This record gives sequence, structure tokens and C-alpha cells, in this order.
Amino acid sequence: MIGKLTGRLEYRAQDHVLIDVRGVGYIVYCSDRTMAALPGVGEAVALYTELLVREDLMQLFGFTSLVEKEWHRLLTSVQGVGAKVSLAILSALGPDGVSRAIALGDWAAVKAAKGVGPKTAQRIVLDLKDKAPGVMAMGGTVSEAMEGPELEAVVETAEPAPTAKPTRKKQQQQPSGAAAASAGALSALGNLGYGPSDAAAAVAEAAAAEPEAGEAELIRAALRLLAPKG
Repeated sequence: MIGKLTGRLEYRAQDHVLIDVRGVGYIVYCSDRTMAALPGVGEAVALYTELLVREDLMQLFGFTSLVEKEWHRLLTSVQGVGAKVSLAILSALGPDGVSRAIALGDWAAVKAAKGVGPKTAQRIVLDLKDKAPGVMAMGGTVSEAMEGPELEAVVETAEPAPTAKPTRKKQQQQPSGAAAASAGALSALGNLGYGPSDAAAAVAEAAAAEPEAGEAELIRAALRLLAPKG
């Protein structure tokens, strides 16, 4: 199983890229958001990957974070949801948006993705609602795909591309502060005895209302939402 690729970006197409890893080229399909986050041709790149193997097909899919990769894996586990639909959902919502929509049971947000009908959107939310807390909890620990000595070593020993630009050590998006705050708030609510699904829904609702809120603010807002009514 190929779980991560580190090398040089050889070319970009509309929905995929070619990554040269020490002379071997890998075609990797990505969501629109991931494509937008990638560096220019000739520059160093690293992606977490998921390999799809079928009787007549082998395809690699690339992600800038483990959260995005995990949502792709979970989305494609739902009946009727293939890799194309999963990438469409991740393109429309992003990994944090998918976490929020599923935790809140907001199938209308999932339906906004291209090619997703209402029945499929409802099935996704129903099947994955219990998975949302676990994925949201990953937000505080996901490392940036481009960082670390492994990338530097591979790039230095690889043959330079003719149009290569100076290597940047930080090309991917920084880990989301919002994701880290949500993960911390989710952990705190769990320590207070709240169930994972209830805690995830409250944190997601609080984060949607206050996108710039830090961990402490999210905890307070979520506790207000979880407080008994009346």
C-alpha cells in the first residue's frame, strides 16, 4: 500500500498531477482544494495517498492532510459513493466542512457537492455520523505533509528538473487552527463526560457560529448548547 509520496511535481492537469519520486512517476488524483494548495511545476511536493485497486483499474488519490485522507476513506465506504463523488464532496466542503456537516447531520450541505443527490447525502450523514468525533479529534495532531527531514533528503538526492524553482520547506497549508481548536474542545467535552456524538455536534455548531473562536471559546459555547433547556 502506498500511503505517502514525496518528490517533485512534474505536471498538473485539471484533476491530477504527476509526481516524480526518484525517477518513478506517479499519477495522483486530487480534490479541487488539494490541487489549489499544491506548489508549482518543478517544486517539491508531498501528499498522503490512498490506493484504489479494482479488477480493471489502479488509481492513486492524494491529500494534504490525514484528516482529508480519512474522510475520503470513510466516504467511499458508504454504499453508492465512489472516489469521484468523495473528491467532489471534499472539493465543495473541505475536510473541516465535511466534519461539521456530518456532525450536525446537515445532509443539505453534503448535497451541494456536484453529483450528490438527496438520498446519497442522507445516507452519508446517517452512516458516518458516529465517525465524525474520531475524525474531528485528529485535527489537533495532523502534521503538515511538506515538513520534516524526509522531504529534504529526497529532494536533495533527486535529479533536478529543468524548470525547477528553489525548494520551499513549507508549501502546503498550515494545519488548521480551527481544526486544532475543535479537536481540543472535543477532547475537553469528552473528559467532562459528554458522549462523542453530542460533543461533536455541539462543537461543530459552535465553530460554525464563531469560525475564529479558540479552544476555550468553543468549549464555553458548546457547553451552552449542551446545557439542559428550560
